[in-house]
Amino acid sequence: MTESSAPTSAQPSTQPPQDPAYTAAVIDLLGAISYGELSAFERLAEDAKLAPTLADKVAIGSMAAAEFSHLERLHVRLRELGGDPYAAMAAFQVGFDQFHAHTQPADWYEGLIKAYVGEGIAADFYREIAAYLDPATRDLIVASLADTGQSAFVVDRVRAGIAQDHRLGGRLALWGRRLMGEALTQAQRVAAERDALTALLAGGVDRPGLDLAALGRMFARLTENHAQRMADLGLDA
Repeated sequence: MTESSAPTSAQPSTQPPQDPAYTAAVIDLLGAISYGELSAFERLAEDAKLAPTLADKVAIGSMAAAEFSHLERLHVRLRELGGDPYAAMAAFQVGFDQFHAHTQPADWYEGLIKAYVGEGIAADFYREIAAYLDPATRDLIVASLADTGQSAFVVDRVRAGIAQDHRLGGRLALWGRRLMGEALTQAQRVAAERDALTALLAGGVDRPGLDLAALGRMFARLTENHAQRMADLGLDA
């Protein structure tokens, strides 16, 4: 074996873990993230229709395209684990669609807040879980949840809107609180309704998990991150 072909710690194995329960949990998680990416793409494409300018339409369209571009790598990993990407996604379709039905934005600004706050909460939740995964899967999830450029764009547009109409701030603050409640409920449902994910969070003999105290701290971090996003937007959490 030559020096250039020797495995290193910087090149984590992409082979599926040998624990069937762990593999099932990772397939579930990747299925949830994949459908979340597809949903985000669809919702952003719809939001582009509400954009007040052509520049805004292009910006939202670019964000939608970035969300969609993550799907292929997630599906490759699902196949490596022996999963069917579409079956894995289908398991979460009803739950995600219900969430989006309950949080339909009424206008351009509510759509921006949902894209920034709602997707941010989901990304934080999945990154928390990813910390307990094998390196290859963890790195893939973190990369898939990276900011696609929406943060600076949304903050700029929302702050400009509030500067023009101070009444907008109060309405959007209420909307952000509603999104927080709905998103946390969705995250808890995702974790609780899938046995494999519940087992993953609980851990096992050979891998760490989250006890009740750790779960509480995790949701506290989600809440703190939400408050920071709202503050960045110039809104009260």
